[in-house]
Amino acid sequence: MGRYEFNRESRLVTPGHFKQVFDNPSRFGSKHFTVLITTNTSDKPRLGMAIAKKRVKLAVGRNRIKRIVRESFRQNQHNLPAVDLVVMVKSGIDQLDNALINQQLENIWRKIKQRHKSS
Repeated sequence: MGRYEFNRESRLVTPGHFKQVFDNPSRFGSKHFTVLITTNTSDKPRLGMAIAKKRVKLAVGRNRIKRIVRESFRQNQHNLPAVDLVVMVKSGIDQLDNALINQQLENIWRKIKQRHKSS
């Protein structure tokens, strides 16, 4: 069982990190999420988020979604391959309750795991 932490090593921090993901990504999605991923050189997954003000108007809503995504990633990171992920949202996500958001994230983590079984 992995350690459940979300520290600096678990995050995409610099614009360069994000650029690497945006340049040549694999896409995973659900009704309200698009997740871009690329393999990374470290031995664990790293998370970045791009929650656009255009999609979620209020800061309180953006922050809620970021908290949910961060927590879901923290709990599932030990199951994920060594990839860099950028989570983006689609319009309407701020209307969903936390359980539905978590459910969509669980499905995305499962898809990523299946696609990267070989690694």
